[in-house]
Amino acid sequence: MDVQALFNQLLNHEELTRGQAKDILIGITKGEFNDAEISGLLTAIQMRGITVDELLGFRDGILETGVPVPLNCDRYIDVVGTGGDRKNTFNISTTSCFVIAGAGYKVAKHGNFAATSVSGASNVIANHGVKFTDDIDKLNRCLDEAGIVYLHAQLFAKAMKFVGPIRKALPFPTFFNLLGPIINPSKPQCQLLGTANLDQMRLYNQVYQKLGIDYGIVNSIDGYDEISLTGDFKVTTNNYEKVFKPSDLGFDIAKPEEIVGGATEEEAKQIFDNVLTNTALPAQKNIVLANAGFGIQVLEKGKKDIHECIEIARESIDSGKALATFKKFVELNQ
Repeated sequence: MDVQALFNQLLNHEELTRGQAKDILIGITKGEFNDAEISGLLTAIQMRGITVDELLGFRDGILETGVPVPLNCDRYIDVVGTGGDRKNTFNISTTSCFVIAGAGYKVAKHGNFAATSVSGASNVIANHGVKFTDDIDKLNRCLDEAGIVYLHAQLFAKAMKFVGPIRKALPFPTFFNLLGPIINPSKPQCQLLGTANLDQMRLYNQVYQKLGIDYGIVNSIDGYDEISLTGDFKVTTNNYEKVFKPSDLGFDIAKPEEIVGGATEEEAKQIFDNVLTNTALPAQKNIVLANAGFGIQVLEKGKKDIHECIEIARESIDSGKALATFKKFVELNQ
C-alpha cells in the first residue's frame, strides 16, 4: 500500500472509498503501518469526520480479519449502545436482551468490558460466573437452548488489538469508537442501537440502510445512548422516525439517579438481577421494558404496535421467563 499517497489524499480532505478503508484496516493487521502512521491516520479522519462508506469499509476489514460466528438461526437481534454518554447507567441493553429472549425471540448480544462506565456487558455477564467462548458449537447450543448467545468482543475482533494502545494514547476518541456496535461477528439481521447524539443517529441510519438490515436507532434528547425515560427520546427505524414522550408509552418520567449503575460492579450486578427477578425500582423496570419493547418491534418488522411489544416484554419479566432464560444461559456457559 502506498502510504504517502494515502496521506496526501487525506490531507487534501478527500474521502476514502469503502474498499480503501477495508484495505487500510487489513494493512494495519499485517504490519504495513507503523504506530506513528496509524496515529496520523486516526487523527486525520477524526478531524475531518468519518463518512458512511469509510465506516463500512473499516467494518468490512474488522469482520474479514476476525473470527466469524455462523449461527444456525435465520433471525435474531443485538441490542447495544455506542457508549460514551458518561451517564453510568446500569446494564440496560444487556438486561433488555434477556427480556427479549425470555419472550421467545432469538438474541446474539455482542459486548465488551466497560470503557466509560462502571459495568459493561462483559462485566455483568462475567460476574455471574459465565465463561466467554468462541466455540461455535457451544454458541449454537446456547442460542438453541437458551434463546440467547453472548459474544465477547475481544475473542472475535482480532484487529482491535493492533490499534488498542494507540487509541488509549490519543487524547480524543476516534472512529473506532463508532465501530463497536456494527462489528457483531454473527452479522445479525436485526439491531436496536442507542446513540449518544443525533449526529450519530443520522450516521448509523445511513449505515444500516446500506447494510440492508432491520433496525431501530434510539437517542434520549438529554444525551443518553438508550431510552432513559428521563425525558423525550427519538426513534428512527426502517418504517418511521418519531419523537416520543415517556407518557406516550404509559411511563412516568424517570429521575437520573434512579437509573445509575452504582459505584461498583457488584451494585450494577444487583440492579441487573433485580430487574430479572422483578424486584427493581419501577423506573429501572420501565426503562428495560421500553428498550426491550422497541427491540421486539424491530424483530417484528414494525408490524406490532409499540404498546403491544412493551406488553410482550412485560410478560417476559412478570412470568419469570426472562429470569429462567438467564439461569439457563448461565448454566450453559459455566
